[in-house]
Amino acid sequence: MEKKRVLFISQEITPYLPESEMSVKSRFLPQGIQEKGREIRTFMPRYGSVNERRNQLHEVIRLSGMNLVINDADHPLIIKVASIQAARMQVYFIDNEDYFHRKHVLKDSKGKEFDDNDERAVFFARGVLETVIKLRWAPDLIHCHGWLTSLVPLYIKKAYHDDPLFANSKVVYSVYNENFKKPLNSNARQNVLIDGIANEDVKLLEEPTYENMSRLGIEYADGVIQGSETINPALSEYTQSRDKLFLSYHPEETYLDAYDEFYEKVF
Repeated sequence: MEKKRVLFISQEITPYLPESEMSVKSRFLPQGIQEKGREIRTFMPRYGSVNERRNQLHEVIRLSGMNLVINDADHPLIIKVASIQAARMQVYFIDNEDYFHRKHVLKDSKGKEFDDNDERAVFFARGVLETVIKLRWAPDLIHCHGWLTSLVPLYIKKAYHDDPLFANSKVVYSVYNENFKKPLNSNARQNVLIDGIANEDVKLLEEPTYENMSRLGIEYADGVIQGSETINPALSEYTQSRDKLFLSYHPEETYLDAYDEFYEKVF
């Protein structure tokens, strides 16, 4: 029997970024799932704060070199990779000078969200999926962590579903305790559109907010996990209203087994 393949896509992973609930889980969950006999791949953005020399990142030339058009502009897609030796796992990094070479992740030094976060989410989601196609690696399940990954479920279900690599892929979206102060760019809905996505598919973005982008992730996912003990009440309510496969919050001691069992229900 072939090993099930799980693709992890995360907004942040330690040790490349400081420890947080999301970054720690995104570091140890893939290792644990791999040790349970699954085959894994793991992706995150290559933010400017990621120290390439210390973490020994290097560019994967055969995967790089593609351009993604967002908001009528070409943006080069660069793929880098690093190894976490203790876990015997690699982490792939989606890199682009326009979107990720900043010292901060989603907010500037004053805590204000970047104006182009919607474009960054589009670039990250498409960048990961295009790279997986180049790897010719068909995931059985895609587990998305954090707001920046919220477009992956939509793209898998609507834009990439005809690709044989993703034809049978299921998607799980983890919702964390992320708070944002301001709405997204007013062009967010338009920027999300790619071949295969109709305006009707992103009706939730008529009001372009971070909350509604997360609702979009929930809407198109096959399963939803509550990644933090407390999450935005509106997102919790929305999840319950969608009648999705749902896994409530599990602490560090129990989440690995709980997630693995949840994957089995979603496959």
